[in-house]
Amino acid sequence: MRQDENDLLTRTGPGTPMGTLFRRYWIPALRADELPEPDCPPVRVTLLSEKLVAFRDSSGRIGIMDEFCAHRGVSLWFGRNEEGGLRCPYHGWKYDVTGRCVEVPSEGADSDFCKRIKLTAYPTLELGETVWVYMGPAEHRPPAPAFEWVTVPATHRFASRRHQECNYLQAMEGGIDSVHLSFLHRGDLKSDPLHAGSKGAEYARNTDGRFEVRETEGGMVIGVRRSAEPGFLYWRITQWIMPFFTMIPPYGDNALNGHAWVPVDDETCMAWSMTHHPTRPLTEAELETMRHGGGIHVTLIPGTHRPVVNRDNDYQMDRAAQKAGKSYSGVKGIAMQDAAIQESMGPIQDRTREHLTSTDRAVILARRRLIQAAQAVAAGQRPDGSDPATQRVRSASLVLPEQENFYDAAAESLIVRDGVEHASV
Repeated sequence: MRQDENDLLTRTGPGTPMGTLFRRYWIPALRADELPEPDCPPVRVTLLSEKLVAFRDSSGRIGIMDEFCAHRGVSLWFGRNEEGGLRCPYHGWKYDVTGRCVEVPSEGADSDFCKRIKLTAYPTLELGETVWVYMGPAEHRPPAPAFEWVTVPATHRFASRRHQECNYLQAMEGGIDSVHLSFLHRGDLKSDPLHAGSKGAEYARNTDGRFEVRETEGGMVIGVRRSAEPGFLYWRITQWIMPFFTMIPPYGDNALNGHAWVPVDDETCMAWSMTHHPTRPLTEAELETMRHGGGIHVTLIPGTHRPVVNRDNDYQMDRAAQKAGKSYSGVKGIAMQDAAIQESMGPIQDRTREHLTSTDRAVILARRRLIQAAQAVAAGQRPDGSDPATQRVRSASLVLPEQENFYDAAAESLIVRDGVEHASV
């Protein structure tokens, strides 16, 4: 890549082409239980290089607005959440969930000074135990998200989020690169409770993966085939949905999984991990596994979104396990294996130095689609994937005869069908 292309893709702050594109979608900002009740403490949230504060007011409404008081720039994270608004503790200026200043005590009740003061604030939705925010122009606000994981009953889903110390793009590209599975995760495919024992986990260890990619209105369908039984191929089919959502092919009787790679700023992102089952509640065993860092989830340092396994402790690298073949990478846990590798590229990967192969076709196409979408929005067009219908899709895993076209054979499995279980091997 040219450096200017890399910059265009990775810079998402206010006024950047990619930042302008991302602001045209609903963005997962925080879990709803981080604001558990009316008038609870506010929460700092940084999205797309904007420092924001989120709070739930006395009526239960959620506001996400500029973190800093319009008076003299005090962080409203210190604010008192009371009586329908967030009050700055320095001089008592108070704001409602729309960012409107409703009280400036020093000016008196008969003053209209506060009517001239308004912080930048963004519309929010509470959907799927997640707080979503829309940061773009009001006239272009899209309909509510329609991903299956937000529409199934609460008992059918589990979501977590963690801080990742690299740009969103290299994290997201890992989510659409299915070839690395045969190497980086091969040990966990045999040992992780949400993968072990399935035929898919056995086939996924084969290193003869080949890519086929189909572009769709909302993103891409990425099929990777590996050898299975004689005359058959094992297909892992990943969905990439604009602008930064990925859906992971399932294993055996386990649930579906997905990620959202949300830029915090240009050098860090928030990695959302979502697990859901279309037709049944998640079992207590599944929930316990995920709460303790199994599957695609991680264990966090209490009170933070930082993983216990992190850069500062060298990801608790176990060279003995790596040498003995118990772990291909020496890093424990599927999610942290990905994070460690992606963070090792630096805060923003230098893509001018890479050498891509045929198995990187999905990565190449995703970059192209993002650039084209940013250019289209700059030209006044509607971005790809803003129609909720494009989000009503699933990933899948299948075993098909060698000559069968994966996209045609999997067509029904790749769309959400209420009450119908997903296709999995």
